[in-house]
Amino acid sequence: MEESLERVSSESLKGTNIGVIGPFILTEKLGQTLKQFPTFVPHIGTCSTQEDFQTVTKDISVRTDVLLFTDPFSYYLGRNHANRQIPVHFVPLTGTALYRALYKIRLKTDTTRLSTDSIGKLFMNKVLRELDEQELQIVYYPRMAELQPYDVLQFHLYEWETGRCSAVLTGIECVSRWLDEAGIPNELILPTEQDMIVSLERALLSTESRRHKESQIVVGIINIDDLRRTSEKSSSEHDVQRMKLDIHRILLEYVESWKGHLTALGGTEYLFVTTRGIFETVTGGYKSLPLAREIENRFGLSLSIGVGFGASAFDAGTHARLALGHCIDGGGNMCFIVREDKSVIGPLELAEPLAVNLSLLDVGLLTKAEAAGLSAGYLAKLVNHVTRIGKLEYTARELASILQVTVRTTHRLLLSWVDAGLVEITGTDRPGVRGRPTQVYKLSCLANVLRS
Repeated sequence: MEESLERVSSESLKGTNIGVIGPFILTEKLGQTLKQFPTFVPHIGTCSTQEDFQTVTKDISVRTDVLLFTDPFSYYLGRNHANRQIPVHFVPLTGTALYRALYKIRLKTDTTRLSTDSIGKLFMNKVLRELDEQELQIVYYPRMAELQPYDVLQFHLYEWETGRCSAVLTGIECVSRWLDEAGIPNELILPTEQDMIVSLERALLSTESRRHKESQIVVGIINIDDLRRTSEKSSSEHDVQRMKLDIHRILLEYVESWKGHLTALGGTEYLFVTTRGIFETVTGGYKSLPLAREIENRFGLSLSIGVGFGASAFDAGTHARLALGHCIDGGGNMCFIVREDKSVIGPLELAEPLAVNLSLLDVGLLTKAEAAGLSAGYLAKLVNHVTRIGKLEYTARELASILQVTVRTTHRLLLSWVDAGLVEITGTDRPGVRGRPTQVYKLSCLANVLRS
């Protein structure tokens, strides 16, 4: 595999890590333009084959804050292999890029018959009208959504051999290279420096916007459905108080695992505050919030959870109350989110979906895990999180959040998993200046999941 990775240590150079992926001719050019953006720490991957794009995209996107493909074709090849947690952009082929390509092909040949693969007919006609070049006859590649290099090359060769074109405009670097080898006049449509500057600015804005949103306050209101009715059926007031204390403790441990704050509002309601970035992580991108499972299993009670986003704490709190109203109107036992613009997400799953492919693991490991108390349910949650986030090391609180159990239960499980050799203690993590160091555990049994 032809691969060139320019890596700059983020420890010595603080800034926004950007991954730049594409063919050498474009990554070299974009690398020069990047010097105008001192806040970017570049990780540049040069690719020449489809397999390169898949491998390099996976490698670079897990350690960068934003990904920029050098051209639409590179984006087409690599987009499905990028980390979905980060913004992904590409440098588009604009009018200035096409003006340049048409000018250069005119210097090479006086042809009036061209074939092209990366420019749409409407866009090309607009540019030709502006340049007063309507006499040019253009043959367009018919499957713009499926740019397979070999098929594109065969298209241009056929048009050349049948005389329908005598020169080619292509947006695919390897196709241009193959046409050069065949002796066919062609011009690679390259983005201009201004196109690259605009794309880099957009990439920078997307990371700053995301960083701002990740630190945004999220307010949630938890209502325990039918708590009063259940309390009335209890044999004594002491049993009711003990149940309320147990519920409060469970909710407190969950919210603490989110690095959040929980307050009892009285009656059947609790209010929690966390950040949007953490909430997005624990819900798997606003898909599920399995907080209610332990409450239901232990007490037979369901939860209604309203979550609010907002530019201020006041707005977030107001939207959380609106979201809770949606839950109550729907009969309870659900979770809704109301965003800044009052649009609604939900209902979220209150039990984590376990549609995870455990065939990634061998049968021996599954048997060993089951014997150590690492059930298929727990294992599915861990595999789901590891494949999504791309890391193996966690604290006990982080694992408690993933497994949706208490921290105390997590510590008990970890003792068995360490003894069985499924998990390793790799070090300690100090959460704050005054906080006690906590042990960091590596899910070594799932190392093959990241490699596959």
